[in-house]
Amino acid sequence: MRGVRWRRIASQIGRSVAVWAVSTVTMLVLAALLPDFQLQSADGDSTTRIAVTAVCGAGAFGLLSAVAWPVLVRLLLLVPAFVLGLLVFFLNGSLLLLALRVNPSGRGVVAPETAVIVAAAMSAVASATGGALAVRDDEAYRRRLHRLATRGRRAHPPCPTAPGLVCVQLDGVGHDVLADAVRKGLMPTVARWLTPGGGQPTADGIRSSHRLTPWRTDWSSQTGASQLGILHGSTFDVPAFRWYEKDRGEVMVCNRPTSAAELQRRAVRHTGDGGLLTVDGASRGNLFSGGAGEQALVLSIATRRRGRENRSRAGYFAYFSDPANAVRTALSFVAEVAREIGQSTGARLRGQRPRVSRGGLYPFVRAFATVVERDVVVAAVMGDMLAGRTSVYADLVAYDEVAHHSGPHSRDAEKVLQRLDRSLALLERVAEHAPRPYRIVVLSDHGQSPGETFRSRYGLTLGDLVRAGCGLPVPRRAERTHSGAEARTAVRAALRRPVEDEAEQYRTARRSEPIVLASGNLGLVSFPDVPHRMTKEEIDARHPALLPTLANHPGIGFLLVRSEEHGGLVLGAHGAEIPLAELDGEPGPLAPFGPGAADAVRRTHSFPHTADIMVNSAYDPADGEVLAFEEQIGSHGGLGGAQSHPFLLSPRDLSAPAADGGELTGAEHIHHVLRRWLGELSGPRVPLARDVEEERAA
Repeated sequence: MRGVRWRRIASQIGRSVAVWAVSTVTMLVLAALLPDFQLQSADGDSTTRIAVTAVCGAGAFGLLSAVAWPVLVRLLLLVPAFVLGLLVFFLNGSLLLLALRVNPSGRGVVAPETAVIVAAAMSAVASATGGALAVRDDEAYRRRLHRLATRGRRAHPPCPTAPGLVCVQLDGVGHDVLADAVRKGLMPTVARWLTPGGGQPTADGIRSSHRLTPWRTDWSSQTGASQLGILHGSTFDVPAFRWYEKDRGEVMVCNRPTSAAELQRRAVRHTGDGGLLTVDGASRGNLFSGGAGEQALVLSIATRRRGRENRSRAGYFAYFSDPANAVRTALSFVAEVAREIGQSTGARLRGQRPRVSRGGLYPFVRAFATVVERDVVVAAVMGDMLAGRTSVYADLVAYDEVAHHSGPHSRDAEKVLQRLDRSLALLERVAEHAPRPYRIVVLSDHGQSPGETFRSRYGLTLGDLVRAGCGLPVPRRAERTHSGAEARTAVRAALRRPVEDEAEQYRTARRSEPIVLASGNLGLVSFPDVPHRMTKEEIDARHPALLPTLANHPGIGFLLVRSEEHGGLVLGAHGAEIPLAELDGEPGPLAPFGPGAADAVRRTHSFPHTADIMVNSAYDPADGEVLAFEEQIGSHGGLGGAQSHPFLLSPRDLSAPAADGGELTGAEHIHHVLRRWLGELSGPRVPLARDVEEERAA
């Protein structure tokens, strides 16, 4: 054992010397190429003196990176996360300036702007050299990641030998998109898992290692509802991505920290269970914790201070505390910003349709989602696996963000799928070094449906249409369009009288205006001055033109309202009115949306916070397109097309997700499937009563 230890020490010293030498050579080359970077005095120095200056400068820079960088990253956590990539360059350049200033040789001058370039190049070369040497020593690579993974867990008991479960959520990737990507060769890792011969021999021959199963979301086909259901077993009273709650006078938004925390508390109260990950689990990059003891980049804890390791940004520190990670991710961040600017410019020059604005901060938001969030989450999952944690759930949001703006079947989105596949391959390789076997499950929370926006097709927003139906003034930008006139015509037909001109509308005593919210192609209309959910009869008495205006608009598929006579009522064009109890026997407005639509609508009708009017856009089954009420050409949130059909990719040595080829319906069903698999791998799961009580009391 002593000989093995000394060999490890010698190997580590050898790698450090090699990285130091390569950094020295890099510094010499950059000094020769860049006019604002000098390693000699103005009078000139000998070759030996220049070499000594480079050796000392490279050593000081490496030492400062190792010692000062973690402190700087702690400070970085105080700024918005998406600017981390840019700050990395400037801070790295500052470290180089400091290294040259403390250089014992007394030489070395560099302009501040050049210092950024030199520092980035040196860090990148050092990272590549260290990585190449570590790849040759698998044990060294494993130890490096294990140190990161076990920080703060050194007193943990030895890892059990039972397999663990790693769930990777590819946000927004529909079943059809994944299958198409496999056929095109964009995702070779997934293709290998699904190809016969990729698994173990059986009595019937060779089989694939994984099975691909579609499942169907609820009406609210979006991450907030789906992930809450998957992690906490309840989607009850989540009617959309955003909705207005009359009893609290508040708009709930699933990706708002306070709303996410409240939704998690409600789910725990509803189920009496802390979540899927309560036993030695880790939650990475999610909206909700799932009851995990190890949480990083989790939105629902962003407003809490539960400890250094459990803060929402703790994962950023764990990742960026390694300067090699910081520089590599920063370079990729800048490249992704440039890629997005180039792609959006090309789409504009080609006159691509449909198209939405991709300017402003969006290139940086995209780069954060596709680079920073991906790198940090994947590194955290790698650490969890090497620490031997029992269950891990992680969300990679890259595809969803790009598909919203470029389209779910665009080349931009396909490039993202290729990079996500490489992340899965990396996790598969890391599993070989883990102290326990792992089963890797890949799934999505929803898909995306293509189509132009409601506004681009008709020239007005859903809010404009609602205002027109209520007799409120419509903005001039809508009134000048053909669709603005169309809205006014619809109002005129419903009221059977001319519409007042704009001046007259402003002179009329204004009633309390409705709140109109959008979640993809699902719209919600609420009247805040009425404390209860209004009935159709009440809405008609107050705004006689509103429901006919909405139901007869060609961009609207159907409405859901409460009825005093029928309980729940689905409204469609040409006066169609079908009670919820009769939906299954009538083709009606829900017919284009396929099987399961009626059940989804009925369930949403039962929620306490369902809006006064639920509006689903029109859907064309021929091309699978919907009309988003938000500015997205790939959308999700309602019914219609691929958005309601995500996937579940699972190892074959786990039981089949649905018995006898049954259908998987709803995120709550997926939660129970994952619980069953955890039981198969590690025995019965016992919720931590303390965590449940904490959530109930919070």
